Amino acid sequence: MDKIETILIPFDFTKASKKALEYAAGFVGRLDDIKIVLAYVSGNCNLELLPENFERLEKEYRGILKNKLEWEIQDGKLIETLIKIRKKDKIDLIIMGTSGKDKKEIKQHTNTANLVLKGKCPVLVIPHDCQDYNLANIALVIGREEIDDTKKLGTLLMIARKCNAKVHVLTVENQPGLYGYSKEEEKNENAIEYYLETFYKERVFIKNNDVIEGINTYAIKNDIDVVAILPRNQTMHSEPTEGELTQMLILNSKVPILVLE
Repeated sequence: MDKIETILIPFDFTKASKKALEYAAGFVGRLDDIKIVLAYVSGNCNLELLPENFERLEKEYRGILKNKLEWEIQDGKLIETLIKIRKKDKIDLIIMGTSGKDKKEIKQHTNTANLVLKGKCPVLVIPHDCQDYNLANIALVIGREEIDDTKKLGTLLMIARKCNAKVHVLTVENQPGLYGYSKEEEKNENAIEYYLETFYKERVFIKNNDVIEGINTYAIKNDIDVVAILPRNQTMHSEPTEGELTQMLILNSKVPILVLE
């Protein structure tokens, strides 16, 4: 993928989905030739009123976007249907809103977390209480493990280049040991320098036993607009459950999360 051409937004007229569309409009801008596809997935086939609803939405964004909003209206299970749409429409990026969850409910998978884990596509998750669009500083969070597919950093470069954003590379030191000097970490550093070019701002290590707290604290203190993660480069414990950090960030982050899947 050389550039982002088509964005998919799961849209059901909730506050969270409207926030995702607002964010996407800010990201795309008036002049960019990027197509936005809204996906409404119904579980009851009651679709007769939707065209009128979408016409009103199109009118609202007509002067904001270069391209007319498009939509997919389908019946079926949400995640499976969205994955089919992603493949059919050759989606480059999914932007999805989330209402979040309390830490006590972490074992409950949200639709957003499920799509991130199964979608096989970069996903930008927008909290429903996110402030207005801004994308000047990105924090790429990596662990000590070698990045399994460095080509995923290409998506991050495209976003940084489009928005002229600076990328801060962050590691949370949540376990004893020497950070930043292993062969794996050296390979990561070389890959990051190669892919992020002049948009790579700094390498940061912070100590915090709670990874989520460490990331959120750093993001707030340093005016980070988006936190980017590579799911297979992340661990919270020596043997984490699949997607544990990804899910917890999606459910508890104060800023948008970009999952480079």
